[in-house]
Parts: sequence; structure tokens; C-alpha cells
Amino acid sequence: MRRLARSLLLSSLVLLPLIAPVNAMAETVFRRGIGSAPGTIDPGKADLHPESIVIYDLYEGLLTPGPDGKPIAGAAASWEISPDGKTYTFSLRPEGRWSDGSKVTAKDFVYAWRRLASPQQASPYAYYVWPIVNGKEVTAGTKPPTELGVEAVGDLMFRVKLTEPAAYFLGQVAHQSMSPVKEGTTPGQVGNGAYKLAEMVPQTHLKLVKNPYFRDAANVKIDTVMHIVTENVDTELKRYRAGELDVTYTLPVTAVDWARKEAAADYTPTPTYSTFFLALNLTHEPWKSAPKLRQALSMAIDREIIVDKVLNGDLRPAYSFTPPGKVAGYEPPRPAWAAMSQKERDEQAKKLLIEAGYGPGGKPLPPVEILLTQNENNKRVMVAVAAMWKQKLGVEVVMNNQEFRVVSSIGNQKTYKDALYYGWIGDFPDPINFLKLLRSDVAQQNYPAYQNKAYDALLDKANASLDPAERITLLGQAEALYQADTPLIPIMHNTRRRLVNPRVTGWTKAPLDQNPTRFLDIKG
Repeated sequence: MRRLARSLLLSSLVLLPLIAPVNAMAETVFRRGIGSAPGTIDPGKADLHPESIVIYDLYEGLLTPGPDGKPIAGAAASWEISPDGKTYTFSLRPEGRWSDGSKVTAKDFVYAWRRLASPQQASPYAYYVWPIVNGKEVTAGTKPPTELGVEAVGDLMFRVKLTEPAAYFLGQVAHQSMSPVKEGTTPGQVGNGAYKLAEMVPQTHLKLVKNPYFRDAANVKIDTVMHIVTENVDTELKRYRAGELDVTYTLPVTAVDWARKEAAADYTPTPTYSTFFLALNLTHEPWKSAPKLRQALSMAIDREIIVDKVLNGDLRPAYSFTPPGKVAGYEPPRPAWAAMSQKERDEQAKKLLIEAGYGPGGKPLPPVEILLTQNENNKRVMVAVAAMWKQKLGVEVVMNNQEFRVVSSIGNQKTYKDALYYGWIGDFPDPINFLKLLRSDVAQQNYPAYQNKAYDALLDKANASLDPAERITLLGQAEALYQADTPLIPIMHNTRRRLVNPRVTGWTKAPLDQNPTRFLDIKG
């Protein structure tokens, strides 16, 4: 799901003492920095990480992220899967209610999933319905949403028919985009989650209050959630230290050493299921027709220097789009050159550049324009990359810094000139989160516009397999295929570095970086 953002610069803030927040109100208030301002809280339209944080408080899908981010039973109490893996039947909880007190029914899921599939909705996550019968046809506009393979069997039974087995389907069902939506209401205003919207001040905050109709309201400890926009992490850190925030969204890279030494009880580094990467726009030349040029640029990047020196540790160098760690039993392959020393990579990169027709004796390569978000962390990384390309290959770089949402929109539309620096964090624990983004038929979130039918066929075969070992093997073959083509350049797997006040209980180091408020509490 979700695009990553944020990390700016610390100035003199390291000299300020930590001040414990004090709640003046009788109610329990949780104040959470969420980074950039959400552009929407409509589960059928959102695709940014800060938006998902809010939506998971407002809505509960059939399955939902648990305390550690892994899917657990949500609006559905139970489900059954047919022996052929193609029919899922979900039994809804009879106590499920919307925040207006009305009953949550299977028809609400039928409406929401058809809405997600509708071309008029233009959802970046419309491809989530593709495994469902007629899903591709509905999103393409060749069949009406009423033909989508979902049905309500009475009020409390929701049935889904798939075209073929999909090993990842239950994980996908827990994603925000597959939340129910009540027909006739404005999405975000009426939800079925632990909280409901009380106030929204654009670019400032969203105030959520406990939903008394939530099916598990008795176990929700926090009364009010303030999701606070923290575009500038210098300011965010200052607000945290003044007691105005309980949790930051991130931490300036220049504050990491201070946090490790002076705020060890608050410092909460969390390795996430995520990758920062450079996408090369394959709809434009020279990128479309020059795989050796793309590989040369990738090999010339010293990832160890970036994570250890530029970003001050904690992070992991990336050689695959899918993060390592055997998530769902899958360990991604690495390109053969990853076993070389950096000196050997640099020499090979120079040869590839010449073979691509550039460099000494070749035609000049125009300056490469990199589109990136306006934050110091991203700038630091791209300045380092630009220096490496210049020193080793003679390649010049021009930076195009834009607001996060602007970068997101340009990336979806493929209107960036040369390269896009971006981050992606998994929506659920399965490698398909990453590999599916490079399918030829994924329009918006296939950032480099990669097209390879053999790659698509391997993913289709993998996800139709009921044999987990066979599926993992096929996914690895697909990953090796795109690695040979180099449509994007993985740079690092992120560690979310943030401060969490020790009074906040229930916070986990969740790889998907969620921590829904309903599982948290504040002591003292």
C-alpha cells in the first residue's frame, strides 16, 4: 500500500530537555504525528501511509491489522475457503455497527468492493479486485460493477468467488481499500471502526473520538486521537519534546545519535517491510531502450555508504525490490553483481555505460532529472547518489523537489522526466505487495511503467499455485527476471526511526508500521 515519506533536519533542538506530556483533560488523549497531510480518508481512494494510519482507526475490514500489523479477524468473525481455493465465505459479526448506530451488513461490503472496482472511482488499488471473478473486466469498464464476483447471502454472510486460487488473498482483504463503505454517506464521515471523525482541519490535524457503537468499544482504552500533520520533522521533534506529541512519525537523521544516547527510552527504531528505490521512466528515452545504462547507474551506487554514512545506520542496503527476511517464506534473489566488491561494480558500471553508447567516446547523456519529495533525508540520499554517478560515470543530476502528494501524483501518471525517488511499504506480509507493482497491467502504481509479459505470466502461475514451495520458486524467478531488466534501482530497506513516549503502552515494532490506536493505552 503505501508510499513512504518524511525525514528532515535537526538544528539546535538536541539541546532541549525532554518534557513529559501532561493530559489536562479527564479523557485519555493520544497525540500522534502522521507526517504529511492526508489527501483523503476515503478507503477506496487513499494510497499513502499517513492516510492509512487514520483510516485503520475509522474502519474495520473483514480482516484488520492486529496489534503487530498482521491480519486478524475484524468485521468477520470467521470464514471458510473452498477446497479449490476459489470461494471465500465470510460470516460477519452480528454486533457490527456503523458509527451512526446502524447495522453493518454484507451488502455494505458488496457496495464497497464494487465501488473500488468501478473505473469511475479511479482507485489506485482497483487491481485488488483482479483475483475476483470479472474483476479485471469491471476495472477495465467492459463489464458493470454488478458483475463482480461478490454477493450478500443474507445480512451476515459475504461470499467472494475468485477466478483462480490466490495465496495472498486473505492478507489483501485486511487492507484499507477493502473496508466497507456505507452507501449514501460521505466516506470518512461514517465508519465501523473504533473511532469516528470529530474534526478535520486541513494541513493541521484530524480529531477522532471513540465510537460508542464499535463492536469492541469496551476494550478501547484511548478516548480521543489527535492525528497531527507534521510536514516538517524539525518542528515535529520540537513539538514532541515540548510534550505536544506522544509519538513522532519519524526522526531527523541528524538527531539519531542524540536519540540513541539521550532519549534511549523513547527511541524506537523499527525495521519495516519496505524499500526506497529509484524508478526509471520506461515511457521515455533513453531509459526505454537502454537496459545497460540502467544497470550501470544501479551498480555505481554504493548502498553501504548510503545507509551507514549518509543516513547514520539502522537501515539495510537494498539489492531487491522485495525486502529480505523470508516474509511468507520468501527470500528474494539478489543480482549476481551484488556479490562483487564496490570497486568491481564500479568498473563493470563504466563498461556497461560505454556499451550503452555513452561515456568516453560515446554520445553525451543529458543531465538526469530526479523527482523527489521535499525532505532532508531524501535530499541527503540523492545528493550522495548524484556525487557517485558524477565521480564514477560522469553523469550529471538535476534535482526536482516537490511536495509529497505532488510527487505521488506525478509518479502515478508517469509524467516525471527521468527518475523518481520513492518508497513503498507493504500493505500485508507477502512479497506480492512489491512484485505486483511491476505488472504490465498495473496502471498507477507501476512507477517505472515496466512491461514484461513473461514476468506477468510467472506471477499469474505463482499466485494460482496451491503449493507454497512452488509459489515461492516462481516468485523468485519473476524477481530475477525484472532484476535483469533493471526498471528500478533498489537503494535501501527502511527502518522507521521515531520517538514513542514510554507512557504509551501496547506500541509494537510492527514491520508494516501501523499500530492501530484501539490496541494502545496511555499510562500515568
